[in-house]
Amino acid sequence: MKLRGRIAAVALSIACAAPALTRDVVAPKMSRLTLRTDQRPEWLRRDGIVMAGSWEVLPFRVRRDGGAGYEPTAEQRAAYEREHSPEMIAQLKSLGVNFVMMHCYKGGGLEAERESMADAVKFARLCHDAGLRVGCYTYSGAFIWELFFPEKPAARDWVVMNPDGTPLTYGKAQYRYFWNRNHPEAQEFYRGIVRFAIEEMRTDLIHFDNYTIGPGHDANSVARFRDYLRTRFTAAFLKDNGIADAAAITPPLDRTGTSFLAHAWADFCSQSLADSFHAMTRYARTLRPDILMETNPAGVDRTPRWAVDHGRLLRGGEAFWDEGRHPGFAGGALTTRIRTYKAARGLSNSAFAYVTNPLEAAESMAFNLDCLGAICWFEYGEMVRRPGLKDPMSTALGPFVDFYHRRHELLREAEVVADVGVFRSYPSMQFGPPAQAKLAGAVEDLLIANRRAFQLVFDQQIDELSRWPVLVMAGCVALSNVQVNRIREYVAAGGRLCVIGPLATHNEWMLPRERPALDDLPAERVVRVGEKADWLDAIRRACGGQLSLSVTSDSGDPAIEGLAAELTEQPARRLVHLVNYRSDQPMKEVAVRVALPRGRNAKSVTLASPERTGDVTIPFRQEEGVVSFTVPVIGVYEIAVVAF
Repeated sequence: MKLRGRIAAVALSIACAAPALTRDVVAPKMSRLTLRTDQRPEWLRRDGIVMAGSWEVLPFRVRRDGGAGYEPTAEQRAAYEREHSPEMIAQLKSLGVNFVMMHCYKGGGLEAERESMADAVKFARLCHDAGLRVGCYTYSGAFIWELFFPEKPAARDWVVMNPDGTPLTYGKAQYRYFWNRNHPEAQEFYRGIVRFAIEEMRTDLIHFDNYTIGPGHDANSVARFRDYLRTRFTAAFLKDNGIADAAAITPPLDRTGTSFLAHAWADFCSQSLADSFHAMTRYARTLRPDILMETNPAGVDRTPRWAVDHGRLLRGGEAFWDEGRHPGFAGGALTTRIRTYKAARGLSNSAFAYVTNPLEAAESMAFNLDCLGAICWFEYGEMVRRPGLKDPMSTALGPFVDFYHRRHELLREAEVVADVGVFRSYPSMQFGPPAQAKLAGAVEDLLIANRRAFQLVFDQQIDELSRWPVLVMAGCVALSNVQVNRIREYVAAGGRLCVIGPLATHNEWMLPRERPALDDLPAERVVRVGEKADWLDAIRRACGGQLSLSVTSDSGDPAIEGLAAELTEQPARRLVHLVNYRSDQPMKEVAVRVALPRGRNAKSVTLASPERTGDVTIPFRQEEGVVSFTVPVIGVYEIAVVAF
């Protein structure tokens, strides 16, 4: 069948599926779909991802760039063809790119995008023939209704509506309407796009964009919300919380409300996004079991954004995007993507981000999993740093890309060593009082700034607590009965808690308990401090005074502003990743102390860096299972390799 015939066939197929928390509330069943590392393609574990991107279809570019319609000029078409040429692929490979994120379908309809979809198949084949892996932009959270509605009139019913009944637009782009990802007809349509990407393009990864907009006030969303209330809660529970008739409920207008209804709406929206992504993953895996699934809910911040629960959502795939913050140190403040990378790695995901300079590359190598990032944007064949910028790709990035490939054995299959896990209670951070809602993020910032060995822990990891010897619970006021029981089991099995502020004073809906649920834990297993206490000291005491990593100045001063660290482990060695965010100011004489696994002795300490050609062996001391050494200078990135 010729390609145009295949696309037509896609169009035809698209046109023609828990235990009780209390006696009043039923928890949704959430399976984990993220592939284990041994289930993923071998190339990913072996090589990682160095990405180049250009994923906008040609008609959309015309409209985006101010055109009255969607017809490209001769100049645009010629540049587009250069972008899809073998010469372009050769240029990308010369830069160290091994993965191309490209277009498949944007949202303008199968007829409007027929030619672009055919181009995608051809370009994907060229990339694969050249040894590059391919990811494709399979759908946006918004469709281009000017093109799509004439082709698919029924899609008018898929639009997410504002409370006033107007379509929710993509910012100022009035020609783009957000669509309801949970509408069954929309899901059926987009399953056809997924099938096309897998079977025709032979893509290695599927990208779903804009997973930040949940249900709205359209008929489908309202009906689903009412059904959620009826199936999740008993009628008596709803009545006690101000809902006499779930069938008459409409979503609340105030997202910041403190009522049970506002909390239920927030949870429903987050669950809906997760359900949508997970459903697409399940479908894609029926077509290819090892297809990689990726989405864009934005990065992980100090508190959750509306409708986005990363812990819930990311259990459906292997990667997600953070297109936000740019790392650096300015005005005495450290800005990083570390929180995003730690969230990703703890959930066996890779984080995708634009890597435009050595610092961003260093940060990704230190904290990310199996991905350096997107090093360039090649729309129309112009090699720029990222979408929307005219700045050319930085030549300073070259040695870091080369290091990522040449010394990948320092990163491959490394496990993070963490003294503590910081528990991110979604209901506490989403529904709790502001003072408590911000505590976990503030503790994370403190641990990052002081280079402590830690990870993030999400609600959905409540059955994995044995991974961390100490659990930091900061501002965790809203915990379910299931979580309370799991924490009790964790402590009984030898785990320790560092509690900052109140704990388990409410259930997961911020309904108050008669008394805090975990106040009776053994005092010798719990360190409890107030919100204004010395948190670092409390965490150190919870760890029994034994820390896996300490990084200070040679004089012992821990306040090395702008330096971050990560501790990883591979068989027979531990690696200390040191990233200097003050790129214009090398750090000198940095003292490092690394705890060794029980019964192990250090054989050597060597330093590896993209900023020089060879490794450097440095002296060390070992005493009582701890290795101490001094790193003479850190430009942007050093890896201290402690061999056993």
